[in-house]
Formats: sequence, structure tokens, C-alpha cells
Amino acid sequence: MAENQNISAEEVTAQARTLWQKYLSLTKDLLKFIDKQDIETFLELVPQRTGLIEKLEALPSKEYRKLEEFKAIAEEIKTLDKEIMYKARTWLNKSRRQNSMVRSYDLGNSMIGRTSVAFNRKY
Repeated sequence: MAENQNISAEEVTAQARTLWQKYLSLTKDLLKFIDKQDIETFLELVPQRTGLIEKLEALPSKEYRKLEEFKAIAEEIKTLDKEIMYKARTWLNKSRRQNSMVRSYDLGNSMIGRTSVAFNRKY
């Protein structure tokens, strides 16, 4: 990223604008897929968003963050992130409960299989 060191403030701002717009778009997509409970696609998008943050961090200047345009995007993303986190936690808790129910059902069935032999005995 050494070539980034010689770019103008306007070029940094333009690059930041493009990256933040992509980040915002991916954030909206994450929300859309968590709403659809399409966790596979959701999980595929997370690394893409992380990659955008890495590109933003590599920009030689962070002065663009002072602009109202970027503050507004950051606030919108923050709001969406809170919603995503809430829905992700809800999905995870639901998934854990379902997994626990399946395990207890499996355990119950295996115990029934073992004890059914005892019920077939003649006393």
C-alpha cells in the first residue's frame, strides 16, 4: 500500500467514499439475510465486510472521517449493526435451544430403546 502514501486528500476521500458505500451495502445485505434466516449467505458476507475495513484502515489519512457525509454513513451503519447483532443473538439462542431439544430427544430415544427390553421381560 506504499502507493497510497502519495495520493491527494481528494483521492483518499473518493476511495473512502467508495469503500464506505460498499460497507453500508454489505451491512444492509447482512440484515436482509439474517432476516431471511439465510445464515450461510450471512456468514459468507462477513469476511467481505472485514476486508473493506482493512482497506479503509490502509488509507494514508483518516481526515475524511470529519466530514458530515461520513459521520452520517457511520451512524446509519451503527444503527444497522445493532439490529444485526440483536437478530444474530436471537437466531443463535433459538438455534441452541433447538439443538438442545434434538439432543434430549435423541437421548430419550436411545434410553427408550434400552429400556424397552426390560418391558418385554416376563415377571
